Amino acid sequence: MLKSNLVSPKGRTALEVKRFLERVSRLLKEDINLVKDSFLNSPFYNHLGLEIIQFQDNNVKIKLAVKENLLNANGTLHGGVLASMLDFIQGMLLRSVTKTKCVTISLNTHFLASVTEGDVFAEAKILQLGYKIATLEGQITDSGNKLLAKGIGTFKILRES
Repeated sequence: MLKSNLVSPKGRTALEVKRFLERVSRLLKEDINLVKDSFLNSPFYNHLGLEIIQFQDNNVKIKLAVKENLLNANGTLHGGVLASMLDFIQGMLLRSVTKTKCVTISLNTHFLASVTEGDVFAEAKILQLGYKIATLEGQITDSGNKLLAKGIGTFKILRES
């Protein structure tokens, strides 16, 4: 527990430091909500029918209900939809961490199984995070946790300097 009579090296009391950290925490929470809202307002995100299940710092999960208009000529979910989901989940996760816009440099996708109905879920993790470049891995599973697709993406982080 912080005691308010303690003084930091910069001359701040522990209570002042605690209040400052609480303000920073609130601002970061607002930032993550702004990032989340930027995806919720994306026309392509809405066109696909994606839904955010979880959106926290370094913890993002999205869902897609398989619909007839997303099926290919074989009657299975189109690979372009899966690739788009992988692109979205990786970009979303990266932005949840950096709070900075990014663009995809490359996306390597492996299609492992098909799906014709139900819901599919996407998650990602950061493999490498540099100042301007990041590499992420994403995966898509069905509601039975069957692996449908995996992808590795390289992203440019749009920092000002």
